[in-house]
Amino acid sequence: MIPTIIVVAVIVIALVYLSQVYADVLWYDQLGYLEVFITENLSRIALFLAAFLVMASAVYFSLRIAYRSRPIYAPDSAIQDNLNRYQAQLEPIRRLLMLGIPLVLGAFAGTAASSQWQQVLLFINQEPFGSQDPEFGIDYAFYMFSLPFFGFLTGFLLSVVIISAIASVLTHYLYGGIRLEEKGVFTTKAARVQIAVVAALFLLLQGVNYWLDRYATLQGQGRWAGALYTDVNAVIPTKAILAVAAVIVAVLFIVSVIVGRWRLPVIGTAMLIITALLAGGVYPWVVQRFQVVPSELTLEGEYIDRNIALTREAYGLNEVKVSAYNPIDVPEAGALGDEGETTTNIRLLDPNLVSDAFSQLQQFRQYYQFPETLNVDRYEIDGEIQDTVIAVRELDTSGVPAGWVNEHVFYTHGYGVVAAAGSTVQPDGRPEFLQAGIPSTGVLGDESTYEPRIYFGEESPVYSVVGAPEGTAPSEIDRPQSENSDNESRSTFVGNGGPMVGNAFNRLVYALKFQSTDLLLSDQVNSESQILYDRDPVERVEKVAPYLTLDGNSYPAIVDGRVKWIIDGYTTSADFPYSTQQELESATQDSQTAEGFSTALPAEQVNYIRNAVKATVDAYDGTVELFAWDDEDPILKSWQNVYPSSIKPYSEMSADLMAHVRYPEDLFKVQRELLARYHVTETEPFYSNNEAWSVPGDPTLGSESTVRQPPFYLTLQMPEQDAAAFSLTTPFIPFVPVGQEPRNVLYGFLAANGDAGTGEDGVKSEDYGRLTLLDSSGQDSTVGPGQAQNLFNSDTTVSQDLNLLRQGASEVINGNLLTLPIGGGIAYVQPVYVQSSGSSSFPVLRRVLVSFGDDVGFAPTLDEALDQVFGGDSGATTGDSENVGETPDDPAAPPEEGGTPPAEGDGGAPPVAPGGTTDDPAADLRTALDDASAAVTEGNAALAEGDFAAYGEAQDRLNDALQRALAAEERVSAGAGG
Repeated sequence: MIPTIIVVAVIVIALVYLSQVYADVLWYDQLGYLEVFITENLSRIALFLAAFLVMASAVYFSLRIAYRSRPIYAPDSAIQDNLNRYQAQLEPIRRLLMLGIPLVLGAFAGTAASSQWQQVLLFINQEPFGSQDPEFGIDYAFYMFSLPFFGFLTGFLLSVVIISAIASVLTHYLYGGIRLEEKGVFTTKAARVQIAVVAALFLLLQGVNYWLDRYATLQGQGRWAGALYTDVNAVIPTKAILAVAAVIVAVLFIVSVIVGRWRLPVIGTAMLIITALLAGGVYPWVVQRFQVVPSELTLEGEYIDRNIALTREAYGLNEVKVSAYNPIDVPEAGALGDEGETTTNIRLLDPNLVSDAFSQLQQFRQYYQFPETLNVDRYEIDGEIQDTVIAVRELDTSGVPAGWVNEHVFYTHGYGVVAAAGSTVQPDGRPEFLQAGIPSTGVLGDESTYEPRIYFGEESPVYSVVGAPEGTAPSEIDRPQSENSDNESRSTFVGNGGPMVGNAFNRLVYALKFQSTDLLLSDQVNSESQILYDRDPVERVEKVAPYLTLDGNSYPAIVDGRVKWIIDGYTTSADFPYSTQQELESATQDSQTAEGFSTALPAEQVNYIRNAVKATVDAYDGTVELFAWDDEDPILKSWQNVYPSSIKPYSEMSADLMAHVRYPEDLFKVQRELLARYHVTETEPFYSNNEAWSVPGDPTLGSESTVRQPPFYLTLQMPEQDAAAFSLTTPFIPFVPVGQEPRNVLYGFLAANGDAGTGEDGVKSEDYGRLTLLDSSGQDSTVGPGQAQNLFNSDTTVSQDLNLLRQGASEVINGNLLTLPIGGGIAYVQPVYVQSSGSSSFPVLRRVLVSFGDDVGFAPTLDEALDQVFGGDSGATTGDSENVGETPDDPAAPPEEGGTPPAEGDGGAPPVAPGGTTDDPAADLRTALDDASAAVTEGNAALAEGDFAAYGEAQDRLNDALQRALAAEERVSAGAGG
């Protein structure tokens, strides 16, 4: 029975494994990327077989030759008696061992080699860079593609030789070919010959390693990356000497086989070891210690210049436009009159804070959800480009009734794009929605102009079964018939979104894959059913482009009538000569990754990175498209040689898609980390590091925070630029040594132009990706982000008003602190949100903080806050300027003669609660606070009873009372002379 059970188990395991392979074939084939699956797996198989055969053959023949050449008669001794006993015990399984050991070792070697499939394919399909390194004059492609492959190959062959040598020596010893005697070690001629050949092979490979190490010095990571003075003048020459010496000693071993004398190879080996110690270790140390250290700047200057130039080239920093910027500290009235494109788009909605507002106002059903952090994009509205905060309404499986049919057949997709203006809000502080509702409507389109159903997203179910024969009644829950309807409409997926599971065999395959008998037995699976899985956009791109490192933030956009996820893909390497390495995970961490709002890149060391690919994933049918964005990148061109049909040229991108491409966040984070030091291009200040900068900590997390502030997307017109552009921005402060307090003065400001569109299909803007750096380090008094936050926190008027906003158990939340080079100086803008207590509450924008130099503005609107700072009239046009006079500072004030109070839902102030205003502002303040307290009590009671309508009314009364309290407090302060 045991053999039968083993055979059955092997068959079952093989069937399960093959079913998974078949499922992958179906998935890749349906998506149109079968060549990726086939190329990768054939490469892995070929490498496995090659390495397996080389290792297994080498070990097998080593064992066999050693066994066949064993001495027939050996002198009797106690040691030989023991060996004879071992031989007798091994004899019954000797044949099995002589086959099994090579097979096992071959399998290990094949598995290790197969993991290097990308390196091998790049070597075979490499493209030249067209530029040469400054030391050897060799094209960079040699260091990026050839040198890693040669290193892998020699390392593998060395392991084969070493393992074969161990196998042969142990066999010779076991069968008497090598014996330990009183006079020393006795070896047979056959053993000596075999050992000499193996030693010669080892030394030849070691000689190749020494020779390759000469080139690898250019990839070294010391104080400065690349080959420095000691490397060039001591290490590289000695590596060449050692390579020649290793080859000579290898020849001596071969000669010893012929002449039968071992003295020369033994002496040669000893000399090689001594030379390696002296020339490879002692001599470079002497040069470094006694020649370089006393005159380091003089001797290392040339190599520091190489490091600066090639690091900037490897990270795309060699064309940064640097401009001196001397910010003024005193704001001037009307200074923002020419900054209209910037001030109109100053973003007041913080995408990290408004998710709850989207959920409360636009979710409509428990089976919908929005992500914790939203995305920033831009759309053309009424002929003007407007920044928007955007998200898709995805399916929430935790809100779906339990049961396989509900979870995998009925509830299959989310619905609709929700977008709000980034630079304005409603007068009551809620988002100003541009696209919202069910059915989806707004300035971005409706169901007749774009497909709103979200089958593929960041929170989609593990798998769904969709599709039905024509004429079949729809079964999928589509959406509520309207926002206030209790009934859901139903629909059927139409398109090609996943492999077919209409036949019994495919159903069995996927039942095994997802370990679901329901999938196999359910009558909900029909002849036209498709199975949708691997639905996260990043996960889909990872599978079809395994050679890319993907940005941690994918974002949705309405493009050509479809919702598409846009993902940035990077080609990376750690082998670029003279370039400083960065760990991607460390470089891309900031306050957003720390709080789980976004994902940092993997912990991978790189010294070369390019945004080579723009990828899109259709949210309806999951179609993946890869566009060669940086079509001059040699790494990408090499992968295009590998996969000639999977990557499209960017000339095939539509104008609509181009308009929503943006500069990628993670690339920008890596670049700003390097630029903090490598903005310095002169040798002496770079050497002394006295002009280095740092990325500031996020001031919204507290003055002690060392977690980096994230970069922000803003539509911004930089000084000396002709027009505003959608840009990714970050400030810099002076370098902060570990353990020291930062000096929070502004030293620099970096902006990356993210506008790729030109209005034409397949035409990229020449300005896209241009990095502009404002250098203000010449003056040491410009307020930095941390100082601006401290100004806000310490301002007496601001503190009093914030304390009022905290009445009634409300929480005040500071939004993102934006840095803006406007008005000839540096302005900081921070939205202030208030969130009342209660499970259904959400942050509402109530105030805007502005600073310029030491001046602080704090008002219900950005327009008013800017006016406070800039002498009563900033001259700015802001997105919320129409809200001035409408923001409910004093909603109880009577309407103008002939007018009527704004009705709830009309975009005006909430209904006026009891209390009104009198001639006694102190009494009004007390009344308003009493009303607020009563509203909190009533709201909590309503919430406890589950009466959400009453709770909402109480929240409106609470907000109204707080606004009246603020207005009364201002009147009290004014009456007391400020």
